[in-house]
Amino acid sequence: MSLTLYYHPLASYCHKVLVALYEHEIAFEARIIDLGAEADRAELGALWPFCKFPLLRDHERQRTVPESSIIIEYLDPFAARPPLIPQDANDALQVRLWDRIVDSYVHEPMQDIVLDHLRGAKGDTTTLRATIQTAYSLIDTQVATRPWMAGQTFSMADCAAAPALFYAHTLESFPEPLVHLRAYFERLMERPSVQRVLEEARPYFPMYPFHSAIPARFL
Repeated sequence: MSLTLYYHPLASYCHKVLVALYEHEIAFEARIIDLGAEADRAELGALWPFCKFPLLRDHERQRTVPESSIIIEYLDPFAARPPLIPQDANDALQVRLWDRIVDSYVHEPMQDIVLDHLRGAKGDTTTLRATIQTAYSLIDTQVATRPWMAGQTFSMADCAAAPALFYAHTLESFPEPLVHLRAYFERLMERPSVQRVLEEARPYFPMYPFHSAIPARFL
């Protein structure tokens, strides 16, 4: 496969796709996009009019694939390693469900809080923070009886959870009683693919507005 990933090393949804690529050991060309640079925006916009990353370009098949979950689904059949979406329909449904729960109720409110800060809006983020805390409780229950989000094997749902929880916990700490969530987070952080993504992101962490809240072990 001849692939180019348009992304930024600090962006959380890009982390999600990078984890999947590293899990599968799929080679790709990394094209870092600076959305503040006119030429970069034009290059990305020519491929995807919404001008959002991550974006995957499959040169052999002349396919442009947007959206993190869709990119992971697209790559899965071509991987030599175990799939991130199970073959069993019921198991696959659970993976997709928890992928959406993490993206909708951790990832998106986290990004909204960061965006509010960047805009200097100083809006009321109480509801967004409460949504994250509700998701924390739900995840704590889910991972109480299984090592990974949707079962016994690492999946797309865990690819989503790693960056979402990493950034979210700089805004909303994991409550002490949620021991299963805390243990799950540690398992994610120990995953080689996740460690590689965070190592590559490290030089860019000072750009993150809540950089001071990132634990020292990641800096």
